[in-house]
Amino acid sequence: AAELVHVSNLYYTEPMTDLAEILVASSFAEKIFMANSGAEANEAALKLARIHGGEGRYEIISLAGSFHGRTLATVAATGQPKFHKGFEPLPEGFSHAPFGDLQALEEMVTERTCAILCEPLQGEGGVRPLDSEYLAGVRELCDKHRLLLIFDEIQTGLGRTGTLFAYEQLGVTPDIMTLAKGLGNGLPIGAMLTTSEIAESFVPGTHASTFGGNPVASAAAVATMRVICEEGFLEDVRARGDYFRGELQKLADNYPALLSGVRGLGMILGAVLTEEGVAAGTDIVNRMFEKGFLMNFAGNAVLRFVPPLIVTREEIDTLIAALRQVLSGY
Repeated sequence: AAELVHVSNLYYTEPMTDLAEILVASSFAEKIFMANSGAEANEAALKLARIHGGEGRYEIISLAGSFHGRTLATVAATGQPKFHKGFEPLPEGFSHAPFGDLQALEEMVTERTCAILCEPLQGEGGVRPLDSEYLAGVRELCDKHRLLLIFDEIQTGLGRTGTLFAYEQLGVTPDIMTLAKGLGNGLPIGAMLTTSEIAESFVPGTHASTFGGNPVASAAAVATMRVICEEGFLEDVRARGDYFRGELQKLADNYPALLSGVRGLGMILGAVLTEEGVAAGTDIVNRMFEKGFLMNFAGNAVLRFVPPLIVTREEIDTLIAALRQVLSGY
């Protein structure tokens, strides 16, 4: 920060180019656009999809239950009506297909469609992973109709699911991917990743960000990526994620009136609530807060757990003990 704080993205800086090189080397992408947040990264992806689609092709299909940000366009792309309320009329050209229903998705594609946008795992929607077979079908559908496949990996990227990016373990490669959240390890930064061919649709002046990829945030992201990419780091994340999942499953087995199971990938997990559990969901979260644990009630369906990737087994055990005590009170 003492060396260089701001020059806007009209110029390259060493931290920004270092980060871009790491992201390109670690993914399918060849080009990176830096932003300040996940919503901004998704805005960039939506704009790129539309301009790449050409005249008359501007519609983007996302999924029911999805969450893509809080700007007007990303709210429109979000498949949850509660986030739309009060902000209508929303930008046109967005529709939402039923979650996991490939046939319904294909029936929604028209000559105006330019892209399909989805999260490999819906976080805000209730920790709902999309299975690899469905995503393979979406990839095939996009190829058939010349659509771009956009993966919003803002929650699932950067090791959260046990691989650097969720798409790696699902066997489906997107055309565009968005990142944020863990990328800056607490500092505001987002990124849109794509191929050289698709990136050519953005020419100078098409899209920009005053503070996107600024030197301070980029330096933090470089440091974060170097740690995540260290040998053995993701293996440890997977091991601790498996352990955490197993401990949550034991709670589900012991409290079947409240919990029906566990779902998720790696270190983003949801304890699925029964009807009785849903009624108590907010209260459970509040009681855990009083015990010093930050968690939330997602999708009106699960208790969502997204711990630091460096969480220890001892810390997991402490949380499980506190949650057991709370659940025993119902």
